[in-house]
Amino acid sequence: MLICHIKPKMNLNKAALSFVASSNIIRFASSLSVTTNIKLHNPWLLRISDTDEKSSKTSSGHLLEVLNPAASSDEVEDGSAVIAFLPSKSRHDAVTAIETSATAFKKWSTKTTGMQRSKMLIKWAELIKESEEDIAKIMTLESGKPLAESRGEINYGVSFLEYYAGEAIRPTNAGGGTIWPTPFSLVDGTPRAKVMAIQEPIGVTAHITPWNFPMAMITRKAGPALAAGCSVVLKPSELTPLTAIALHHLAVRAGIPKDVFQLIITDTESTPEVGEEFCTNPLVKKISFTGSTRVGKLLMKMSSDTVKRVSLELGGNAAFIVFDDANIDQAVKAAITSKFRNAGQTCVCADRFIIHESVEEEFINQFKEKVAMMKVGSGMLPDSAMGPLISATGAQHVKEKVDEVIADGAECILGGSLISELGPNFYQPTILRNVKTTSKLWSTETFGPVAAITTFHSEDEAVELANDTRSGLASYFITNDMARVFRVAERLENGIVGINEGIISTALAPFGGVKESGLGREGSSAGLAEFLETKYILLNH
Repeated sequence: MLICHIKPKMNLNKAALSFVASSNIIRFASSLSVTTNIKLHNPWLLRISDTDEKSSKTSSGHLLEVLNPAASSDEVEDGSAVIAFLPSKSRHDAVTAIETSATAFKKWSTKTTGMQRSKMLIKWAELIKESEEDIAKIMTLESGKPLAESRGEINYGVSFLEYYAGEAIRPTNAGGGTIWPTPFSLVDGTPRAKVMAIQEPIGVTAHITPWNFPMAMITRKAGPALAAGCSVVLKPSELTPLTAIALHHLAVRAGIPKDVFQLIITDTESTPEVGEEFCTNPLVKKISFTGSTRVGKLLMKMSSDTVKRVSLELGGNAAFIVFDDANIDQAVKAAITSKFRNAGQTCVCADRFIIHESVEEEFINQFKEKVAMMKVGSGMLPDSAMGPLISATGAQHVKEKVDEVIADGAECILGGSLISELGPNFYQPTILRNVKTTSKLWSTETFGPVAAITTFHSEDEAVELANDTRSGLASYFITNDMARVFRVAERLENGIVGINEGIISTALAPFGGVKESGLGREGSSAGLAEFLETKYILLNH
């Protein structure tokens, strides 16, 4: 049960009135609270926390609707697609949160040890595991992904907390450092001075997380920041705020102070001004953003006046190369996991399939056979292998790009249409061949369940096709030639390369892109370093 504190003077829209009429209403002293239809083992996971009471007095006055992407057209029309309402915060709330965070940082960074912060992260991870089924249900209902994928994301997200709990006590973290042999000496040659460098937390950090991984992107960012001794102000996607609320409750229960880890939940209208405040407020020392390249560039530009450190994990348009010596069974398995996970809505999804002409028929035939077996439906159904796209706008965008390339001569091997009988957000798993490399489908990230195929003759041609993009996040290739493994991996212009595998992410490895796919790294010790400053100290004695 979700308790949403809503100002009595707010004007509810038609969907809200329908939702309220069908829900249990509980009155408090000065606010109206509305329950959601989400039933959980632990209802308090989705209760607006005590930390929001102050900000609710200064919120934007807007009401944020949370929708189920798997809703049918009738449910969208009658308002029953709405699964929750909650108040949207404003720029003023962001300012307050940043100022509070700056005060909390001073105590968090100086009055806690790495070991203490490590234990809190471990406890947070344990509490998330205990609430796995509730969180998976919340995530599936607001993001659309199948329950199995939500459970997998929880395990993936928890791994970052466990990893950075370990990093928190290593000498590479805040409080640690390096001492070098001194180059200085007295006149008689006796060494003098200590030459050292220490690591310090960077300060207040602001994070903006996406809807496609509403749990893991929070732990991947907040985990290392908290481990380093930084304070965190985090704005989750307005499409998937409920998972963030649940995670925040568990973080507080794990001992992380409320002022050290704060949420700013906004609607679409308030998001730009909150993002601008994150970038321009001088108290914020670092911005971490995962999202579109367009928005990432804007945030980077706005952060320049205060010379903030910026981490950007932006769009991809991954190539998937199948060489003539590839194991086709292995290639098809990797292609399906890379392409259709989360309905193709991940930044590392394979978009551009570059297949050697000698194995194209074999690959397509096996690929089509396996993809045709995928069950598409609500993520809450146990047999659904793929859920909806996040919005009807996203589904229409995919449709337009597919229709365009088919009209331009591409052959539709499988799919190619909306699944309107399921709902406005559903699109068929789609395979297209003979896709022109000049098309919008090929040259831009699709964020949908569409595999665009072209062929190549030589290794040089394949690499050239793969690198012919302004993005550079991930790429994949399948081969049994060990010499080619290293040769091609080094030539691909990407931050991440998967070889004979379609799932590549792990907390232990640095995740990030080159070119216009971003700056910085998340995961591994490199992810911790993003939240540390190095201070050089010379001690004469």
